[in-house]
Amino acid sequence: QVQLVESGGGLVQPGGSLRLSCAASAGIFNIQVMGWYRQTPGKERELVALISSGGYTNYAGSVKGRFTISRDNAKITVALQMNSLKPEDAAVYYCYVRTSQANVYWGRGTQVTVSS
Repeated sequence: QVQLVESGGGLVQPGGSLRLSCAASAGIFNIQVMGWYRQTPGKERELVALISSGGYTNYAGSVKGRFTISRDNAKITVALQMNSLKPEDAAVYYCYVRTSQANVYWGRGTQVTVSS
């Protein structure tokens, strides 16, 4: 069964850092884009960052300069380094994968809480 397993969420103080990781299980082929979305209660899920198989990245304006996305194509993993975290970054973060056949997979989410 195809799975995306996230790790690295937790509680951090404003200004702190967290690193999220996501590993894709075997069974997902021809991955084109990997990335992260986030969602808070009552709001739509929003894009945080995407990275293509060729390394092209796309960031939400609110995280540019603070978050860095990276991927390891051989290990089928994607990571999100989050620095200078703000209370408004608190959300459930979801790993996202899209294949060249336009199949989309989501992780179950990992909670990020930013609070003093």
